[in-house]
Amino acid sequence: QVQVAESGGGSVQPGGSLTLSCTASESGFVNHVVHWYRDAPGKRREVVAVIFSDDSVHYEDLAEGRFTISRDKAKNTVYLRMNALKPEDTAVYVCNIDIPGFEGGFWGQGTQVTVSS
Repeated sequence: QVQVAESGGGSVQPGGSLTLSCTASESGFVNHVVHWYRDAPGKRREVVAVIFSDDSVHYEDLAEGRFTISRDKAKNTVYLRMNALKPEDTAVYVCNIDIPGFEGGFWGQGTQVTVSS
């Protein structure tokens, strides 16, 4: 069973930055489609960004211009660099690795990001 783990969350002031990591326990798994989602209190889970197997990327409006998703295949890790953080970015950030043949993909437990002054 593939294990997926997020890390890098924390508490920052508005305008600050964080880099989240999504690491798979098996080599090659992050080469597939990887999504970053976030769960904020009282809100539905929302997509933040996605990186496809060809390394193309897509950002939702909430992330456009502030967040960057990238992949390091050697480290089996996908990153989410978040700049200019706002209080409304406070959420648990979760990644999902979408692998053909595995319905629903593989999820991590999430990492908490708190933005407050």
